[in-house]
Amino acid sequence: MDLFEAAGADDAGVPAVGHGAPLAVRMRPATLEEVLGQDHLLEAGSPLRRLVEPAEPGRRRIAPSSVVLWGPPGTGKTTLAYLVAHGSGRRFTELSAVTAGVKDVRAVIEDARRRLVTSGEETVLFIDEVHRFSKSQQDALLPSVENRWVTLVAATTENPSFSVISPLLSRSLLLTLRPLAEEHVRDLVARAVTDERGLGGALTLDEDAADHLVRLAGADARKALTILEAAAGSADAAGEDVITLGAVERAVDVAAVRYDRAGDQHYDVTSAFIKSMRGSDVDAALHYLARMIVAGEDPRFIARRIVIAAAEEVGMADPSALQTAVAAAQAVQLIGMPEGALVLSEAVVHVATAPKSNAAYKAIGAAMADVRAGKAGPVPVHLRDTHYAGAEGHGHGAGYVYAHDEPHAVAAQQYVPDDLVGARYYEPTGRGHERDITLRLEKIRQLLAGGR
Repeated sequence: MDLFEAAGADDAGVPAVGHGAPLAVRMRPATLEEVLGQDHLLEAGSPLRRLVEPAEPGRRRIAPSSVVLWGPPGTGKTTLAYLVAHGSGRRFTELSAVTAGVKDVRAVIEDARRRLVTSGEETVLFIDEVHRFSKSQQDALLPSVENRWVTLVAATTENPSFSVISPLLSRSLLLTLRPLAEEHVRDLVARAVTDERGLGGALTLDEDAADHLVRLAGADARKALTILEAAAGSADAAGEDVITLGAVERAVDVAAVRYDRAGDQHYDVTSAFIKSMRGSDVDAALHYLARMIVAGEDPRFIARRIVIAAAEEVGMADPSALQTAVAAAQAVQLIGMPEGALVLSEAVVHVATAPKSNAAYKAIGAAMADVRAGKAGPVPVHLRDTHYAGAEGHGHGAGYVYAHDEPHAVAAQQYVPDDLVGARYYEPTGRGHERDITLRLEKIRQLLAGGR
């Protein structure tokens, strides 16, 4: 069967979808009401809704702004671009940043400008993975966005602050798509099973199979539908009219480890994972890491747990553990799975085998408790800001001692508000790097108190 039975595009230029198209394409939302998990972008009067919905008869339409859609894979960026073209009646043109060059960009823009001048026809230019465009390619878009020859809809999974040039970003609305929650993915899968665009009710989906499928997909709607389609094919080939857990396993070749992301197993395994790292049992920590990975837990969730453990359980006893954990979280985002499992493993080994201290954790907790209890008096006058006219007239900065002019670069003066003189929050342990901190801190506190 051909991948796309109906080749070409509709009148707006949006690619036509045939019955043989992938399930994820067939189930792409046809209206804003079918879009899941992005309610914050679709409220009445929101920029995106105004961009998608046509103007009411007799009302002048405010010229649309270009938008940059930023969000994880499978959250609906391409869908929203297609809805902009369909709903607004504008012509749709799509470029992939992977294959398009500056010449392609300029050709599309020139065609859009000519159409706008000769017939008034507006063009939506959708650029997928815009972060892959070079600076020169992004520069080529500026005149068209500035003059509104096109309505640019650019999609990216990377932070636009780093991947999109500032002039282009300043001329566009930045809309952030949120990761889909489990209930959104589950609703989408259920819709695909019954909807005529999907399986049309030809098969049913077991609850255990649905749970496992949603777990494997994480927050990626496209991945969920791809797995469902493969599992449906597996069930159909076996002559079954129910998509079972076995069918899902055959489709994705992943065993269903007993691990319910929404139930006790999720919380129990996560708890054991954290407590094993805290207790320095590296083998147990790796076991629970493996259970989460094999069960299809979102690797970003795992990485966040490791970062928290590095800060809370290791702390200043080995500050490099937090660096390792953060680097692992970033690497998992960059390379994905299955290679990300090695990165997570290295971070777990570091955190589990590092010396432990929760002194910094206890310190900020005690400091916040005092603030919440009202112990937050005025900042001492000599520490107040002096960088505005009239500050000196209020006595700001008077008597301040510049620490670098003092022996050991420690100035004996009051830093805390009056209510907190003598307060002690951070009490380092004698483990790891905190052994050195303990000796230095004793000397610092002596100097701050005026001792020599």
